[in-house]
Amino acid sequence: MKKTLLLFLLVINASFNGFCQAKSDIFGSAPITWLGLDFTHLKFIGSAAQFKDAGTITNNDMRSKYFPAWNNLFVAEQKKYNVADAVHRDNVTYATDVTQAANDKSTAEYFTEKTDAYQLLTADMISTIVAGYDFKGKTGIGLLFFVEGMSKDKVEASMWVTFVDMGSKKVLLTNQMTGGAGGFGFRNYWAKSFYNVLGDIEHDFKKWGK
Repeated sequence: MKKTLLLFLLVINASFNGFCQAKSDIFGSAPITWLGLDFTHLKFIGSAAQFKDAGTITNNDMRSKYFPAWNNLFVAEQKKYNVADAVHRDNVTYATDVTQAANDKSTAEYFTEKTDAYQLLTADMISTIVAGYDFKGKTGIGLLFFVEGMSKDKVEASMWVTFVDMGSKKVLLTNQMTGGAGGFGFRNYWAKSFYNVLGDIEHDFKKWGK
């Protein structure tokens, strides 16, 4: 009886370990799914009208035009916005529909003139958001950026680079990072910040593992 119980517990433990991810898995060979950019808590500091190509940009414009455009860059230009290189993988799976669904449901006011609203999120807040996230039945390690601020004055965007266990909806690792912006046109200007953050992740990835 004791042997049967012990065997049962070992099987349960093996199953549990097989489905739950750990922080160490990020720095091993476990597959990673790129989930995209979450803008649901974004605050844009300054006037978008400063960009000649943009004109007046509304909250709906951000939600329906620019959020999908920034997310699409990672899919359409994978060699430039190279998530796989950033996380030291040969390849990653793409599932940007996960963050797009969240962005589409957002009804936030994205624009503000308050300079103290640049950094809005904390690690605890990220954990709460992830706990309520819809990962559309996906499991394994997911990676997404929670973009919290875009500052025209600072010429950079702030975001939380977040690795999650999609099955348990737990945060495995989250780091706040900033990326310098630049370039012509509203879309490209801020896209540069995501590109720069990817480069910083690739550079610091081994340090994070330690």
